[in-house]
Amino acid sequence: MAKTAMGAQPEPEPEGRADGPGDEELLAAPDRGSADELLDAGAHDELDAMRHSTAHVMAEAVLDLFPGAKLGIGPAVADGFYYDFQLPRALTPADLEAIEARMRESVAADHRFVRREVPFDDGRAAVEGAGQVFKVEILDDLAAKAKAAGEPSPAITFYEHGPFSDLCRGPHVASTGKIGAFKLLSVAGAYWRGDEKRPMLQRIYGTVWRTEQELENFLWRREEARKRDHRRLGVQLDLFSFHDVSPGAAFWHPKGQRLWRILEDSMRELQARRGYTEVSTPIVVSERLWRQSGHWDLYRENMFLIESEGQTFSLKPMNCPESTFIYRSKLRSYRDLPLRFSEFGRLHRNERSGTLAGLTRVRQFIQDDAHLYVRPDQLTDEIIALLGEVMESYGWFGLQPRFSFATKPDKAIGDPALWERAEQLTREAFAAADISYELKPKDGTFYAPKIDIYIDDALGREWQMATIQIDLTMLPERFDLTYIDESGKAVRPIAIHRAIYGSLERFIGILIEHFAGAFPLWLAPVQAVVIPIADRHLAPAGELAGVLRARARPGAEGAVHARPRRPGGRGEDGRSPYESRGAAGGRGLGCPGRPPRRGGGRQGRVTDERQCTLIVYVMPALKSKIGNSS
Repeated sequence: MAKTAMGAQPEPEPEGRADGPGDEELLAAPDRGSADELLDAGAHDELDAMRHSTAHVMAEAVLDLFPGAKLGIGPAVADGFYYDFQLPRALTPADLEAIEARMRESVAADHRFVRREVPFDDGRAAVEGAGQVFKVEILDDLAAKAKAAGEPSPAITFYEHGPFSDLCRGPHVASTGKIGAFKLLSVAGAYWRGDEKRPMLQRIYGTVWRTEQELENFLWRREEARKRDHRRLGVQLDLFSFHDVSPGAAFWHPKGQRLWRILEDSMRELQARRGYTEVSTPIVVSERLWRQSGHWDLYRENMFLIESEGQTFSLKPMNCPESTFIYRSKLRSYRDLPLRFSEFGRLHRNERSGTLAGLTRVRQFIQDDAHLYVRPDQLTDEIIALLGEVMESYGWFGLQPRFSFATKPDKAIGDPALWERAEQLTREAFAAADISYELKPKDGTFYAPKIDIYIDDALGREWQMATIQIDLTMLPERFDLTYIDESGKAVRPIAIHRAIYGSLERFIGILIEHFAGAFPLWLAPVQAVVIPIADRHLAPAGELAGVLRARARPGAEGAVHARPRRPGGRGEDGRSPYESRGAAGGRGLGCPGRPPRRGGGRQGRVTDERQCTLIVYVMPALKSKIGNSS
């Protein structure tokens, strides 16, 4: 991943670029380390194939302008593409213009993309003769993998268009003339194979769309994302800051911490209605636990390790194994289940510095975690109820969650029969809840199939949020969990790993950017925080109004507007609490110029008539007044 900067100045800038998120974040380019990952073009549909084809055309232009350039990889990514190059000097904006002009010439020439398969040795000799050392390295890794498996080196494929040829598995569009409207966006540094010990390459980001209108829409969203950057707004509004004494961990200021607590308290209230009991487990845990769970072999590089008195410990990266010690603290009966343990646990994950991105990618975070232990006959109802929790809690913000179902991965642990059973029970729960989902084969965790939660923000960006995992293997089997059934026999419970928002830091960052466009940004950039409250929150809401100078609509400076909700999520006037008129000519929350997003769909099974939604607009233009408030 491209590097981002962090700093701590008297007037601190947000973590990362001062002018907003870089294209390495907007285009979501993950690290690629293995040879198979490096050769994966990311071309999973027609538009992806066009994007990967455009990356080839860009590589052709770069080699034309910089003979002797070394080629890395050039996959399609979400909303665009990139290609990595080792070049004799740093690229400038003028270079991007020149590269783009050469690309347009190639598109106008309408060269056909031609696939050519060659024996391994011939292909390796070709790339070595061209001086393409990174391609040679990929091929050598493929040969080593084949040798270890007792197989011959595979045949390899090249794709050619006009004078350009590149090692590639494809697919591509038929010809360069089939490439749509494109634009090069930026250059960033990227370590070869995502390894900080390897050469730093120059990564050119670009985007391509079928039509000029789609390109213009993307460029608008990109600019809006820069304006809405939560790192900038968080500092301006005195909510949080980042400092290099603790990279990837937010320093929450009083105003930000207040917002945090209201969100956390709202989740606690929901969980109380559902019969959760809150627990807390240690942050520093012996490696023995992670070996037993299986995390040590698969997740060790992401842990912060600690040595003490000849033993190895780690800061916990997740809460799940620890909850088993509370479960096993006493003999459990079938009458005790379901048990629902919730934990706002402080977690630490050793993310690479180049991947850190404000609140949305951190090293320290708190997760709204829960681990539920149920009997098999309770699982379907429990999953249905969990899906209802998701729908309700996202509905507070006018967000409509979507779901995917990820099945057994290749590196799964445990009995295949247990996996098959867990997957079947999950499908039955979706059917009973009458909720649709996208199937993602082989994308589950190493110990359980999972339900992933997605939302779209006001700019149409998709965010993967939290998860529900049905675990018949890791916790029940590896930690020998049992309960006594009706016949007096010890049997295994089913464990459910559940988080609604996931990292609260990340969710708050997403909310800041989502609601930043509730008013036209040229008039007054805003941060809107939508908070579910009950009667007991009314006094804190008044306190919040004193801490943050807020307005519910123009001319109402200092006011906090709370519209009471009737059962079903409607207000006294029959309108959804999310249909705020505000200053945008009657538009609701979301993009300027877009229709309001209505109530977030189903509100869950329980709606308290006293509950209402507090919509707080914090105006950066009032920063001086905010700073003077108590």
